[in-house]
Amino acid sequence: MKYTIKKLAEMTGITTRTLRYYDDINLLKPSEVNENNYRIYDEKNVNKLQQILFYRSLNFPLQEIKKIMDDPNFSRIDALKQQQQLLLQEQEKINTLLTNIDLTIKDYQGEIEMTDTERFTAFKETRISENEVKYGAEIRQKYGSKTIEQSNQKFSKLSEVEFQQMQAVEKALIDDLVALKQHPDLDSQLAQKIYQEHKQWLEYTWPSYTKKAHRGLVDMYISDARFGDYYDKKTNMPVVQLLHDVIYEYTK
Repeated sequence: MKYTIKKLAEMTGITTRTLRYYDDINLLKPSEVNENNYRIYDEKNVNKLQQILFYRSLNFPLQEIKKIMDDPNFSRIDALKQQQQLLLQEQEKINTLLTNIDLTIKDYQGEIEMTDTERFTAFKETRISENEVKYGAEIRQKYGSKTIEQSNQKFSKLSEVEFQQMQAVEKALIDDLVALKQHPDLDSQLAQKIYQEHKQWLEYTWPSYTKKAHRGLVDMYISDARFGDYYDKKTNMPVVQLLHDVIYEYTK
């Protein structure tokens, strides 16, 4: 069976504008363009679009989806199995969050008394979910979904002691950024200390550290205000450019 772009859009619930964009970036080309210059899609296109929409529902960036589907070794059944596993992981996250929320509600209502460990687990799961909503698409595009999942897992496994240490490192970093802002000197011991603190803070969640990835992260701080504002708000002054310059100085 064949579909016009309008019919395909109606059937799938996405816009014709999106389908045209997928055509423009060579993600989903129509099977033909008829004499009236209408895009026509066949069953193979529909199957491919289903795969794309599955990946999009998992917050995969379009560039990563295109890379996956352009791979000569791409297998539809393997992709479906991968998507199934990713969805099961998401389901597990949601179930954990729902359980924690339910326990918290019961705790507030006096029906149960949550332990500190249970509160801590709920807090970490909520933090991961919030970060996914705020930054998920951008960081997955930059570092890949596998790396982000590994980072989330590492954060979720932090003990309360490790998390407290992570918080202490961040506080020292913020205090030192404020001090360096008052007397900027990239060659100072304070600047070098800030680099080490930021690196140490990242290593609590990063699966592995590289100077290239560190530079890439602070580039995002500059290019996207949502990332950079985190530090400016913590210090109540514009320090993100200074942090960027420090990282670049000590990752040469």
